[in-house]
Amino acid sequence: MRSDEIESSDDNELPPRVGRRYDPVVAHDHDPVVLEMSSFDRGSSSSNNKVKTTIQPSKPAGAMEDSTPNDKEVNGEHTESKLELFGFDSLVNILGLKSMTGEPIPVPTSPRGPEDSSAAHHPTTSAVVKSGTMMGVFIPCLQNILGIIYYIRFSWIVGMAGIGGSLAVVALCGLCTFLTSISLSAIATNGAMKGGGPYYLIGRALGPEVGVSIGLCFFLGNAVAGSMYVLGAVETFLNAVPKAGLFRETITQVNGTTVAEPITTPSLHDLQVYGIIVTIILVFIVFGGVKMINKVAPAFLIPVLFSLLCIFIGMFAAGKDDPTVGVTGLSLKSFKDNWGSAYQTTNNAGIPDPNGEIYWHFNALVGLFFPAVTGIMAGSNRSSSLKDTQHSIPIGTLAATLTTTAMYFVSVFLFGSVATREKLFTDRLLTVTIAWPSSAIIYIGIILSTLGAALQSLTGAPRLLAAIANDDILPVLNYFKVADGNEPHIATFFTAFLCIACVVIGNLDLISPTITMFYLLCYAGVNLSCFLLDLLDAPSWRPRWKFHHWSLSLLGASLCIVIMFLISWSFTVVSLALASLIYYYVSIKGKAGDWGDGFKSAYFQLALRSLRSLGASNVHPKNWYPIPLIFCRPWGKLPENVPCHPKLADFANCMKKKGRGMSIFVDILDGDYQDCAEDAKTACKNLATYIEYKRCEGVAEIVVAPTMSDGFRGIVQTMGLGNLKPNIVVLRYPEIWRRENLTEIPATFVGIINDCIVANKAVVIVKGLDEWPNEYQRQYGTIDLYWIVRDGGLMLLLSQLLLTKEMFESCKIQVFCIAEEDSDAEELKADVRKFLYDLRMQAEVIVISMKTWDHTGGSGSGSNTQDDSVEAFSAAQKRIKNYLTEMKDRAQHEGKPLMADGKNVVVNDQQVEKFLYTTLKLNSTIMNYSRMAAVVLVSLPPPPVNHPSYFYMEYMDLLVENIPRLLIVRGYRKDVVTLFT
Repeated sequence: MRSDEIESSDDNELPPRVGRRYDPVVAHDHDPVVLEMSSFDRGSSSSNNKVKTTIQPSKPAGAMEDSTPNDKEVNGEHTESKLELFGFDSLVNILGLKSMTGEPIPVPTSPRGPEDSSAAHHPTTSAVVKSGTMMGVFIPCLQNILGIIYYIRFSWIVGMAGIGGSLAVVALCGLCTFLTSISLSAIATNGAMKGGGPYYLIGRALGPEVGVSIGLCFFLGNAVAGSMYVLGAVETFLNAVPKAGLFRETITQVNGTTVAEPITTPSLHDLQVYGIIVTIILVFIVFGGVKMINKVAPAFLIPVLFSLLCIFIGMFAAGKDDPTVGVTGLSLKSFKDNWGSAYQTTNNAGIPDPNGEIYWHFNALVGLFFPAVTGIMAGSNRSSSLKDTQHSIPIGTLAATLTTTAMYFVSVFLFGSVATREKLFTDRLLTVTIAWPSSAIIYIGIILSTLGAALQSLTGAPRLLAAIANDDILPVLNYFKVADGNEPHIATFFTAFLCIACVVIGNLDLISPTITMFYLLCYAGVNLSCFLLDLLDAPSWRPRWKFHHWSLSLLGASLCIVIMFLISWSFTVVSLALASLIYYYVSIKGKAGDWGDGFKSAYFQLALRSLRSLGASNVHPKNWYPIPLIFCRPWGKLPENVPCHPKLADFANCMKKKGRGMSIFVDILDGDYQDCAEDAKTACKNLATYIEYKRCEGVAEIVVAPTMSDGFRGIVQTMGLGNLKPNIVVLRYPEIWRRENLTEIPATFVGIINDCIVANKAVVIVKGLDEWPNEYQRQYGTIDLYWIVRDGGLMLLLSQLLLTKEMFESCKIQVFCIAEEDSDAEELKADVRKFLYDLRMQAEVIVISMKTWDHTGGSGSGSNTQDDSVEAFSAAQKRIKNYLTEMKDRAQHEGKPLMADGKNVVVNDQQVEKFLYTTLKLNSTIMNYSRMAAVVLVSLPPPPVNHPSYFYMEYMDLLVENIPRLLIVRGYRKDVVTLFT
């Protein structure tokens, strides 16, 4: 808004903040913190007005919005005027202290970055009711933990396992959830939590693949748990109102004896019919919205607590003269009789039957009871509605866990002392029988608690699935995405379908172990997350909950896995296989997401430890790996949007054995770093995309420097860490330097070679890169090595690496050695053969005497080759002579000594002619012996001292003339191969 617009506007239309206005710059999405500071002065303001920067006391957001600009400007206050020096927005806005500014701060809703944010602004004046520890964490956890298992299965478990065995079952399950609660408390207090509950915690700690796989299993566990609660409510209702059943089954046999009264259990078909009807009704309630569910949630808890009170009062009030058969009251005799276990065979309804199909033992009872201790995640699922998550979640979760575990321990003693074992076996609703004053209270409590838990499952499971889908990791889950504030209707339909499918099974005892596996898998993920984060101890790991240790988390995770196998190894294998399949599918089809997970931190620390263990000493030849530095700067121009020569990555892959190793692709941008920083980031991203497209293991680096020579000199000195510095520099031979008349190439090319020699880097120069084959172009013939100087065995190693590639595996190696005298030829040949044999390399050795260079040799085409060579030799001599004459004339005209490339030049005509003759004859030899070779490798001659770079380029041109595919190799002062094992 311009100042003239402000002057003409009404006071009520002025913006809430004046004096200084800070507007974010809409720039590159990868630089979201750059902010532009714009200011304006009112026309009525005097130029000599002094600006105060006093800080006013904080006010409520509404009060700040109601204040007018005139209130601030009467006193000339511009509270943020001094921040212009820093060029950034105030810490008030950055940290989101809205009570001082009254401005909403955009908050991204996805951990992958601002681009995934779907929430625009959160109003600061909205009155959101926040819950404390009691109502926000403790009560929800208590309501979820106390469920159907305690009411209709706990007394039966005491009868089957005995008091001693039941105490062991409760202790094992309680210890598992207690250790998981500690791990949950540590992770939950290490930062803000968002939607998704344990999926969010595990995914951000172990990565998206593990998070999605365990999150989907946890979703299945919640959906199946909903069916368990529905079946529990229906079974309780049919026991309370037997006439409502459409079918009826009567069983009167217990351990071969007949009890006084018949034992009736609901029919499987009744459970299925009523279960489907109840599930459909609950789904319609869920579609009514989560607000209605939250309003009635406290009403479900009151009957539960009251029914528990009635149960305990009934157990204490029960006497020996109780008319109910089998209820002895709190009796020491019953305690002794029920101490030991009585594992036996039952039918599908849990009634003892010698001909039954199910044999119950300790492990099976653990699986049956474990759902009675689940629900510790209820508080973390409500993190967005808590006043202080880092205070409420640890205290509320642990308090609920300890309270319910203590209640279970007490209940074991009371149930084991109040009735005979036959009564514990046959009366699945013993809690109803002994309740005081009326059994109807227990029926109502059971039905309301189970229906409330089922309603919570049918409400939470779709939101968990929607949270996984909204993270946009698995494309197949896109159907379940929902916008913020909308209900996940499609996910609710899918959850209802799964719930009804489990209701059709109709057997609570078969469904319970399935839920146990999924919950244990989730708890193991939480423990492993805390274990990994605690063990790595990254700087960002600073949980407020201090009572944790990695050993406890490891013990909790191990206990979860042990319990899974104790319950059922088959269910465990199936659940782990399902999670593994989801993990594999996510890793293949999923989109990459960097959440700063613990595995990335583990890789980082492992890399640092490995780097330190390597040390700074020389690497042993047996452990030497090529780390090529691929110089992408082209000699000339590449097509638009092509960051590198298309064949450089193909050649880089040829320098690795079975793809193992790392390549560093570097490019240099000419210019000033501050001006070209953004261009460098874009170029680096394009280069990295190219590397990934070419399926080459490597990293991309872009350096900004005034010139190419300065940039490369910095790269060769600083690139890499310790022994992971690049050891080979790979660049393309500048074949276009004479054709394009690029006069700066010779000095740059020679400078790069000299820098590599000084930095002790090996050099591989590729001539004929356009002709280099790709992975689908199989080559035949030979790989010829012209081994002239000692290079540490690099040329031999490169030839062996080429043979490991499919394109060169049909080739054979020939090693050409140059002998100065004929008498040395045979001895040299024998030595080289023995050396290659000790190196486990198969190659044919050919020795060439330097005296044979005076003869044509070879085939009948030698005369033509010699004529071409003589012509090239004469042309090179003429160009060098002309270049030298121009230099001398220029130096004489300027009155300076003879100089080239910024240094003094000392020219020896005989030495120049000798160098030309040497390269000429070496080229002729290569053309005679290796005209049909797939690849030729030759030693790189170093640039002569005090010779102009132009001369060196003439030498090199004579060497590479007419050779289609040539690698010019120079090793360094280290051996890369060894004779010893």
